[in-house]
Amino acid sequence: MNEYKFSNSWFQVAKPVWDRLLTDFRPTKILEIGSFEGASACYMIEKLGAHHSIDLHCVDTWEGGIEHAADGTFSANMGQVEKRFHENLAVARTKVSHPFSVYVHRFRSDIVLATLLAQGKANYFDLIYVDGSHQAPDVLFDAVVGFKLLAVEGMMIFDDYTWSEDLPGGKDILRCPKPAIDAFVNLNFRKLRVLNEPTNQFYVVKTSD
Repeated sequence: MNEYKFSNSWFQVAKPVWDRLLTDFRPTKILEIGSFEGASACYMIEKLGAHHSIDLHCVDTWEGGIEHAADGTFSANMGQVEKRFHENLAVARTKVSHPFSVYVHRFRSDIVLATLLAQGKANYFDLIYVDGSHQAPDVLFDAVVGFKLLAVEGMMIFDDYTWSEDLPGGKDILRCPKPAIDAFVNLNFRKLRVLNEPTNQFYVVKTSD
């Protein structure tokens, strides 16, 4: 069947903003940290593959995060999530005329990003989407090393900027992305500009190394 299979509509909230931004930026080399069922990856393949070839790197462990550890059902279903990711990519391949390459990295993002940097891919990517771990230290690593991999005038998108867990003791600032994103932006404010968009995502453009 030539139809996608997604179990949620999380990406639909940001899609109108992406429609406009990707039309303006037209990235060709993309790094996605956190792929889940492939909703954003398939969107980019369709959106961009209609106009030009793309080079897409998808990073995910398909093991879930710390916030899912107590939910045995969620963790047990991650195998099906990974399966749907590959099935959805296969569907995306039937929907575009331009050739594209997808590289799937089934490892933690710290290993993959460090490897890509060691392979000489500094300033390589036009678009980096950070949607992996929600833990602040992990998000900060993805942001800092990802920024090295991002080309000047490339765009970095952070998902779940205001997301936080409902914990028994209240909000834990180290278990949500916002403190890491804020720290990264504050320390690199001379090298980026912030795009103000009305979503739960945070958008920056790299202006210099």
